[in-house]
Amino acid sequence: MLPILYSFRRCPYAIRARMAITYASIDLELREVSLANKPIEMLALSSKGTVPVLQLKDRVIDESLEIMIWALKINDPSNWLKEHDESIELIETCDGPFKNALDRTKYPNRFPDEDAVENRLLASNFLDLIESQLKPCLFGERYNLADIAILPFIRQFAHIDFNWFLSQPWPKTAQWLENFKTCEMFNLIMKKHLKWEEDD
Repeated sequence: MLPILYSFRRCPYAIRARMAITYASIDLELREVSLANKPIEMLALSSKGTVPVLQLKDRVIDESLEIMIWALKINDPSNWLKEHDESIELIETCDGPFKNALDRTKYPNRFPDEDAVENRLLASNFLDLIESQLKPCLFGERYNLADIAILPFIRQFAHIDFNWFLSQPWPKTAQWLENFKTCEMFNLIMKKHLKWEEDD
């Protein structure tokens, strides 16, 4: 049985999982789901109800970073796991404080007691850190785990107001994001798929 990945095309967590799996040349069955109508098969595997969810023969992985590391331990031709400890630290900052501020900037109606402008400033602190780190990728000339784990969230934040994003003092970050959005692998994993139905 091939591994099965429950995914949602635009979810940044699912994007980074698909990127790592594609980079590692792992064959699987992709099941594109609707987050408004989650399949019972996915919920039976993970009660969290979030994507991605990876079903293997012997276990289920429902954390995107764990899926990435699982894939890279199978095949990592360009050594994305290089600088692993530093990468994890940066990813944790992305997934914690930055994602928290990103959500409150992007979805102000969900957080009526939060100030969207203040949260955009908080998120911008992370972009300042990224800008200072890039050379032109986070840990040198080539992508590693941190680049692929963080870029989908930078993309999400940038497209809240792309003109504003481009006006900020983040030229290296803007170029890093553009390189990501135009790379062959990203465009491959962002192809649209019909929503998976039982017995597909």
